Amino acid sequence: MSKKITEVSKLKVNSYLLIDDEPYKVVSTTTSKSGKHGHAKTRLVAVSLFDESKKDVVFPSDARVEVPVIDKRNGQVISVGENVMLMDLETYETFELPKPKEEDILSKLKEGVEVEYWSVMNRKKIMRVKG
Repeated sequence: MSKKITEVSKLKVNSYLLIDDEPYKVVSTTTSKSGKHGHAKTRLVAVSLFDESKKDVVFPSDARVEVPVIDKRNGQVISVGENVMLMDLETYETFELPKPKEEDILSKLKEGVEVEYWSVMNRKKIMRVKG
């Protein structure tokens, strides 16, 4: 199960949702009052977890949206080259991930370092260097 459903009105800043089957992090949320004949609307500004693109979407406040299930895991860096080779510390599975774009993470990546990576919608991303 890689996604679940929740109401738009329950989403807060720093929560996650799926827009066009892509995971996004909510960076701002505003709710307008309902009008004479209408329903309250919620405007969400969200940034993609993988490519940093920004989306501005409006939903009725009682609408239901899909929320990704985020699997937070730990890994150890085996090598850093074109990509980063990681080994999962629980399953000992090895795999390659693209280098993170965030400079503060990239500067700390070297062999033997422990990282936290997220597995979301069958894709993985290094989120932080531990220690």
